[in-house]
Amino acid sequence: MDKMRMESVDITSQNIDKIGEIFPNCITETIGEDGKPKKAINFDVLKQMLLDDILEGDESYEFTWVGKKASIVEANKPIRKTLRPCKEESVNWDTTENLYIEGDNLEVLKLLQESYLGKVKMIYIDPPYNTGNDFIYNDDFKMTGDEYAEESGEYDESGNRMFKNTDSNGRFHSDWCSMMYARLMLARNLLNDKGAIFISIDGNELDSLKKICDEVLGESNYRNTIISRRRTKSLNNQFADSGLYSLNVGFEYILVYSKSSKFLMKALRSKKDNCPSKGRWDVFWSNADRPTMRYEILGFIPQTGQWRTSQEKAEIAIENYKKYQREFERDLTLEEYSQKTGITSFIRRIDNGTGKNGGVQHWVAPSDTLLRTSNWTDIEVSQIGKEIDLPFDNPKSKSLLMELIKLSNCTDSDIVLDFFSGSATTAHAVMQLNAQDGGKRNFIMVQLPEMTEENGEAFRAGYKNICEIGKERIRRAGKKILEENKDREGIANLDVGFRVLKLDDSNMKEVYYSAGDYSQEMLSKLESNIKSDRSNLDLLFGCLLEWGLPLSLPYSEEQIEGCTVHNYNQGDLIACFNENIPESVIKEIAKKKPLRAVFRDSSFAGSPEKINVGEIFKLMAPDTRVKVI
Repeated sequence: MDKMRMESVDITSQNIDKIGEIFPNCITETIGEDGKPKKAINFDVLKQMLLDDILEGDESYEFTWVGKKASIVEANKPIRKTLRPCKEESVNWDTTENLYIEGDNLEVLKLLQESYLGKVKMIYIDPPYNTGNDFIYNDDFKMTGDEYAEESGEYDESGNRMFKNTDSNGRFHSDWCSMMYARLMLARNLLNDKGAIFISIDGNELDSLKKICDEVLGESNYRNTIISRRRTKSLNNQFADSGLYSLNVGFEYILVYSKSSKFLMKALRSKKDNCPSKGRWDVFWSNADRPTMRYEILGFIPQTGQWRTSQEKAEIAIENYKKYQREFERDLTLEEYSQKTGITSFIRRIDNGTGKNGGVQHWVAPSDTLLRTSNWTDIEVSQIGKEIDLPFDNPKSKSLLMELIKLSNCTDSDIVLDFFSGSATTAHAVMQLNAQDGGKRNFIMVQLPEMTEENGEAFRAGYKNICEIGKERIRRAGKKILEENKDREGIANLDVGFRVLKLDDSNMKEVYYSAGDYSQEMLSKLESNIKSDRSNLDLLFGCLLEWGLPLSLPYSEEQIEGCTVHNYNQGDLIACFNENIPESVIKEIAKKKPLRAVFRDSSFAGSPEKINVGEIFKLMAPDTRVKVI
């Protein structure tokens, strides 16, 4: 039986294997930190394989900063961490498909790489803005406490390190860019091919963030930038607030990037009243009367009015629709295409007639009323505060989040991820939207348990960290949504629950990873390689992470001859962590023919017993993968 890895996936090693499949001559060996040989890339050979001419010199087009390479290494580095279930803080643990995860989001994203690889439809994040006052995550895990103290850093209650990135700090932009780069690298892996990420940002790092996204997510996958007004100010106030040489116009920005060309944004409004006939040509139609702008499109020539744009661009748009039809929705008519997307500006997304990206992706902004509404923060703070009696400090707009979720074409069973969850507005928006349209979208919220300000309203109300506020908001919002929609058909099935998981060190003792450093005599004195404070449920979820199973599926427990047997998602994984498991119990598990089976290494008296387990599964369930921890 194989031994489980019990650490996050080594993304660097995976990338080397992928390159090796294409260019085997670029694979070489080097000596790792443990003194043992390991595979590596010969980049000189790789360059030669990719270029007609050798690239010489140091000049090239790139966006870089101090610490960029280190952030890439950090993102790819495996960690020995786990997510521990917390049933007592959860809601509807057995039935919910939503997750609330507490911990440093870089480490959490690493742990989610296999369980949610390519499974997330939409990511929304509102990261810390680089204003010179905010604390940001410090990802240098090698730094000692004394070294860190010298940088005016502080720890949260879970020991996560943060520091105040003031503009007097020589690394003001570099630290922020490194923080974002590593997380976006990991986030991209989680998006499915039709998924997209929406990132809120202010003007301080808008330019830097777009360059990072162009590099990590692909310049060709840039879709648009939404401009959202938070408040209305007079011109004098804008100068007064921002200083003589700057102008605060009260805007925030939302960068939109897709995972691939398969992403199609959904328009939120349509103007079918202007349609000349058949209800489908409004994508091109204008009420003005210019006879020179009347020409044939797919056999139709308007008798009054005109097309909105030139015949050349219209033909490009039609050809791009046909390309979409061929590649993604073969049976979709132009009329159905218009109705499906609600597109009112089909021509607009042709990129000035160039046809870049095939013109397949389209953009129509959310409701103008929504974006132009002044003081929406104040309105929502007041409204939500009254509704669920919770203290908020500059929360995101729930209404805006609902519009973005619709815009991203999230439908039944799609996953929405927010790894800067804050007060959990995204979770609130998902539940509210599901209640409105009967959808079954699920959310994953990730939040560092940052301490609340001791002189703040939240702290005085008893909320010591942001996670406590976020979880309580979801609880109260869920109850209110059910109450407000109690007469709606099917509302009883609305998922307003969530499983709470908390980032922690590995379930395994150090001996598990370095058994070679211990003599047989020393090993015999160790009762177990599993930490004493870890439950069977902790071990089960640790195995789910390594085997790449979603963390929100149902599971059951049963007693077989005094042994507790965990059955995850009806046979996706069966685990038993008892000591000295009888052969009869092993056979009962094998009869169920699970896809995977896990036992403790100490569940068996010695090697002969472990060999026997393998033989039982070979005979009774040959397709089952069996491992031990």
